[in-house]
Amino acid sequence: MTTTEWTIENIPNQNDRCIIITGANSGIGYEAALALAGKGANVILAVRDAQKGEQACAQIHRVYPQAHIEVMPLDLADLASVHHFAETFSRQHKTLALLVNNAGVMGIPYRKTADGFEMQLGTNHLGHFVLTGLLLPILAATPQARIVTVSSMMHRFGKINFDNLNGEKKYATWAAYSQSKLANLFFAYELNRRLAKAGIDAISVGCHPGYAATNLQFGASRMNRSRAQEILNRLQNTFFAQSAAMGALPILFAATAPGLQGGEYVGPMGWGKMRGYPGIGESNALSHDTRIAQKLWVVSEELTGIQYALSESSVD
Repeated sequence: MTTTEWTIENIPNQNDRCIIITGANSGIGYEAALALAGKGANVILAVRDAQKGEQACAQIHRVYPQAHIEVMPLDLADLASVHHFAETFSRQHKTLALLVNNAGVMGIPYRKTADGFEMQLGTNHLGHFVLTGLLLPILAATPQARIVTVSSMMHRFGKINFDNLNGEKKYATWAAYSQSKLANLFFAYELNRRLAKAGIDAISVGCHPGYAATNLQFGASRMNRSRAQEILNRLQNTFFAQSAAMGALPILFAATAPGLQGGEYVGPMGWGKMRGYPGIGESNALSHDTRIAQKLWVVSEELTGIQYALSESSVD
């Protein structure tokens, strides 16, 4: 597969494909929504702040006046909101060709979700785990559906601390973030294996944006009220990061490129794998440990109360 300078021009026609992107009001989520709307997709912006979602919707319509865009509230840090979103979507839509698990928080002080989970793991992994599980029946019923889960190069510094998943014994900001991003890949790969064993047509793909200039970098500095940290983040974004539009290309490649089999890890192919056009890369060896992946899956089901609609005989 040729990936040299793969851009939005390479995206196939998306007419009438129903697509959900979490965290689509800004950053790489917005850029992915913009590109897919421009290709004719029916795009649902799944966002925590509905007002910001409407602003993003208006921005997309200014570029593509005929775009089919819908805003739906979704707070991944509150499982009641996730359930409500999935129930509402399932009542209103009959197909789902693409789910992009993109929303997340990064490097924040210790916080808990509405359900008592550590905020980074709860939002980045468990919220998306529940969302995907609830939407799995409609994904499975849609031919050639894809689930794309956005991870990070920071997964390389992560480990799944089963004895302290919620950071209650000890909390380190970046260790918790790295754990959540490693969890994203365990989930993406294990989901793909389970879909294949169940004979379901859908595939699951992991990706990362490299270092992209988005609002994600400013969450921690604003929560800490650190002006110095915010200034440093702005300087780093200015001199080292690629644009959000470039950072969105791995999502778009994972979501639309022909020939993907599932279980790939897509990211920038340029300098340090942090910049450049997308292609198929390699996540670290730990992320492919099926024993840990299966254990995390079971623990995630126990914590959230979600059982995936996959027969037991297909995943034993």
